[in-house]
Amino acid sequence: MNTCYIACALDAVLDFTPDETDFVIGADRGYRVLKEQNKRVDLVVGDFDSSDLPIGLKSVVKYPVQKDETDGAIAIKHALSRGYEKIRIYGAIGGLLDHTIAIISTACMHAEAGVDIALIDAENVLFFISNSKVSFDEGAKGRISVFSHTDKSFGVYEKGLLYTLDNYTLDNKTSLGSGNSFKGAASEIYVENGTLMIYTSKNNFDNHLTRG
Repeated sequence: MNTCYIACALDAVLDFTPDETDFVIGADRGYRVLKEQNKRVDLVVGDFDSSDLPIGLKSVVKYPVQKDETDGAIAIKHALSRGYEKIRIYGAIGGLLDHTIAIISTACMHAEAGVDIALIDAENVLFFISNSKVSFDEGAKGRISVFSHTDKSFGVYEKGLLYTLDNYTLDNKTSLGSGNSFKGAASEIYVENGTLMIYTSKNNFDNHLTRG
């Protein structure tokens, strides 16, 4: 599946190499992060309150500072308008807490609509499943945490992990899903009705995960 990569304002290790069918967006200061790491830039969007307006780049869309969406949310809309339903976002979690909450909420909304979307920091990934499941092979290691984004997620199963759940109703007002671990066995996370946020390492996400 073709991928849209979005770089946001926070410094991040951009460990991706886009091919000719992929698309790369810099959200405001994310443009500078891309250029500093010699990454291709296909589009820059934002209000440029945290960086200077790029000069000499044709594909720039400037928005007013007083607007209803964050630059990251706007970048996601541009990705979707170009038909990209696999989106990887760097440099968006951490920093200002309100911006982190905003991008998580936005990403969950699009995940519920079927978009394969993930937020990536230096070592970890936050991704989402809605009325579906993911499996990890026995090579997955380290921590994994599972939270409900919907008020309640019904029929939650966690199999093959250190702590398991069986047809559990997980609400969004508990820390129950935090701090689980892989134990060197194949594992599975499933939700019958609801949206889960799953936090684990980039290695587990990139190399040991299967959807569906």
